[in-house]
Amino acid sequence: MGLCATCWPNLSFITDPYCQHCGVPFEFSIPGTSKCAACLRRPPAFDKAFSPLVYESASRDLVLQFKHGDRLGHATLLAQLMAPHVASFGYESPIVLPVPLHPMRIMRRRFNQSALIAKALGKRLDLPVDVLALKRTRATPMQQGLNASQRRRNVRGAFAVDRARAKRIQGHDIMLIDDVYTTGATAEACARALRKAGAGRIGVLTATRVVGPEAAIL
Repeated sequence: MGLCATCWPNLSFITDPYCQHCGVPFEFSIPGTSKCAACLRRPPAFDKAFSPLVYESASRDLVLQFKHGDRLGHATLLAQLMAPHVASFGYESPIVLPVPLHPMRIMRRRFNQSALIAKALGKRLDLPVDVLALKRTRATPMQQGLNASQRRRNVRGAFAVDRARAKRIQGHDIMLIDDVYTTGATAEACARALRKAGAGRIGVLTATRVVGPEAAIL
């Protein structure tokens, strides 16, 4: 599955320069600077994050059609856009893990969009995928409308590594997959759970990323 000729030019891709820790794009290159002010002030628990697309009208349509419009084929499309960037993390054979949904959320939506992307990405790159290793231990309110600090409090302690799969995680590099990176609060909470379980390097790869002040309210 691919994008039509009229849709492709409407997508906004993230390219250099961008923060080498959280992946936020810079407006212009600053010599000697590889990290944004936020990461220098409060380094995230993960090692590196990147998103190929800015979350704006065209990419938002892709994500919403996927999550709420039963366009499940978009998982393959988004994985195709994400796949070329896996090599930039420098991990030889990371275990691909999706950000988990709480079982009650899955019952309402019928699927975890991050798990579908993770499976498509693993299949495309021949990487191991484990959709059950990381679990959400409690249902959390929707993040929409919360600022960054509220989001961090909302998901703090909401994730854990499944005990039966903990040995597989220990010492292994992880590629955490999600559809949208907003403030990084969810990725941060997942990374902390993975660190506690003894994971190696932790990369976060999302299909899209909110850029600018909208990250505080979306």
